[in-house]
Amino acid sequence: MAEIKIEQKKQIWPWLVAGLVVAALLVYFLIFNDNNKNTEAVTEADYITNTNETSPSGVKENSGAVAAYVNFAEDNKEKMGLDHVYTNDALLKLIEAINAKANEVGYEVSADIEKAREYAKMITKDPYATTHANSIRKAVDILTNVMQNIQKAEYPGLASEVGELKSASESIKPGVLVLDQKDAVKNYFVRASDLLQKMN
Repeated sequence: MAEIKIEQKKQIWPWLVAGLVVAALLVYFLIFNDNNKNTEAVTEADYITNTNETSPSGVKENSGAVAAYVNFAEDNKEKMGLDHVYTNDALLKLIEAINAKANEVGYEVSADIEKAREYAKMITKDPYATTHANSIRKAVDILTNVMQNIQKAEYPGLASEVGELKSASESIKPGVLVLDQKDAVKNYFVRASDLLQKMN
């Protein structure tokens, strides 16, 4: 009797399932990566082209340092303590905001900014030193002078606001402990925030 060869039919469905899974993964990654590229492009474009758009707080979106300082001054409820972390943070954020504003209008302030940074660093070195108010006053006087120069050159209508900032700066007394004049220090930071917002 002759042998009959029976060939088994090859199953194609496992290959179809594997192909569908690969196709689905490809589609998913293409769509996901395309969304990321679009989001990144919009985000970068916002920072580059929308220089006149403002946030709800009235700060130009392209000025991140100014926005960071304004948000800190408005939202930060920290109490001033012996370590002066709040005051140091506020000074450093204000220094960066003023530097950004000066760069935006083309005003050279690098020497003044460096001096102000040095005074800001001094207040965190020894929490028991009684000269912190001196360093804070020197820093805010420098920053106030820079803001006044920017105002005179670019924002002549803000003379009264600069006057208020100068008055707030002068109310910080060098011979008095910082913790005994917390309100004066915080008032200066609020006035600086108001002026920066109006310059935007």
